[in-house]
Amino acid sequence: MAESLRETAAWRRLEWHVREVQELHLRDLFDGDPGRGERMTAEAAGLYLDFSKNRVTDDTMHLLRRLAAERGLEEQVRAMFRGEKVNVSEGRAALHVALRMPRSRSLVVDGSDVVKDVHDELARMGELAERLRGGEWQGATGRPVRAVVNIGIGGSDLGPAMVYEALRPFADSELRFRFVSNVDPANLTRALEGLDQAETLFVVVSKTMSTLETIENARAARAWLEAALGSEGLERHFVGAAANVEAGAKIGIPPENMLRFWDWVGGRTSLCSAAGFSLVAALGADGFRSLLAGFHAMDEHFSGTALGGNLPALSGLLALWYRSFFGVQTQAVFAYSHALRLLPAYLQQLWMESNGKSVSVLGEPVAGDTAAVLWGAEGTNAQHAVFQLLHQGTVLVPADLIGFARPLEGPQPQHDLLAANLLAQAEALAFGRTEDELREAGADAETIPHRVMPGNRPTSAILAERLDPPTLGALIALYEHSVFTQAAIWGIDPFDQWGVELGKELAARIAPELATDWKRELMHDSSTNALIRRYRALRDGK
Repeated sequence: MAESLRETAAWRRLEWHVREVQELHLRDLFDGDPGRGERMTAEAAGLYLDFSKNRVTDDTMHLLRRLAAERGLEEQVRAMFRGEKVNVSEGRAALHVALRMPRSRSLVVDGSDVVKDVHDELARMGELAERLRGGEWQGATGRPVRAVVNIGIGGSDLGPAMVYEALRPFADSELRFRFVSNVDPANLTRALEGLDQAETLFVVVSKTMSTLETIENARAARAWLEAALGSEGLERHFVGAAANVEAGAKIGIPPENMLRFWDWVGGRTSLCSAAGFSLVAALGADGFRSLLAGFHAMDEHFSGTALGGNLPALSGLLALWYRSFFGVQTQAVFAYSHALRLLPAYLQQLWMESNGKSVSVLGEPVAGDTAAVLWGAEGTNAQHAVFQLLHQGTVLVPADLIGFARPLEGPQPQHDLLAANLLAQAEALAFGRTEDELREAGADAETIPHRVMPGNRPTSAILAERLDPPTLGALIALYEHSVFTQAAIWGIDPFDQWGVELGKELAARIAPELATDWKRELMHDSSTNALIRRYRALRDGK
């Protein structure tokens, strides 16, 4: 990538080309190409992508593929899969793909076969999980565990919580699962409602066992247990996951109850590691491996398929097209699935923590915009909340619409109505409704200006047979690699997250200053100083 982004031939061509495309309407593109809807598609790992309702032509896709080639996307993919230190600023590999490689594979990094290490830990996770699921894991009083509370934040919460909610039909119905992330005490208090201390296990997930929110919640959980059970045997109520198993001693978790993941596991790509132990407990070892198999199927597709039919690469190229050349500020994801209602929150971290960067891998200012703001909601709920803006607002919001042909819960006819909404919204956003069409339909003339739908609003449809573990794994991996595709072309590091550190440092400084008996002078800006004093007064009733 010695050549700067804006100097590449494809980039310069795309800057001219976008002016032509902006003048085209999806109605005309479809009218002029009857086979477009069947041709602009790709399929892999149980997922079907229809990107025909995007504002692109064959020339657009050709130029985007050329841009990817000129920016060395395929070599950067190979480097990541080889275990090279693609996390440049931290000097680390980013080997989440190794977490889902089959046992038959081998990948030696820094003298260690990481695939063997991963499967050794997976086996241990499976053993612990089966003890839980079989009622053999007993708490301090000798009663079996019946509830599992996952304590983490960021990827240590968003991933396990999202996957659990998505795959609840496949989970052990004898165990209850709760998820806690927020340092707000209300989060833990509500999660513990109705649980019996003697039958509750906490899974504490933190790479360093020093994440403020996680450690405070773990300490509060221990106090909750101790109030009912005393101090003896509480280690039986905790499992931990960290990069250093000795780190669990900070909060009283013995090494034999600690699971390991590695410094090359990023938080937002960690759910396939020990950070996903709650999922192993919920789905069982075989169910979790089925999830990993879906991830791996998409990994293999991404690393071995030409760009023209490569689902994650196509997704990433389209996102880059709209951000870098149309200047869109946001992109949306709408899953027509109640089970996937937490998916947008999960993808927000994956998308914006990865690519929310303004500095290149070379430490220089980036040559343009990087990640758009990602947002979303459940499909039909969103239709009654935000789709008005998508249809008739003044901003352009490309959207992914995700759906499934068969329900895991409930009757098929009702599910067909859900699918009809997805297909209808994609059609309406693309083609809209003209004044002539409204007149022909007999619309009141005075209402016509308010009822015109301009259309030309881009969507991609992602369809699968049903939401099962391998399908969900493939879907998540699709977005992981889409994010990587964008980063590789922009020339940024998608695996570090220095932007979250400053706020943590300042919070650690401010926390003791909130004490009523703090006597030293406050040394912040005038606003922060005043807010600290006002907070104290409100809290203390002064």
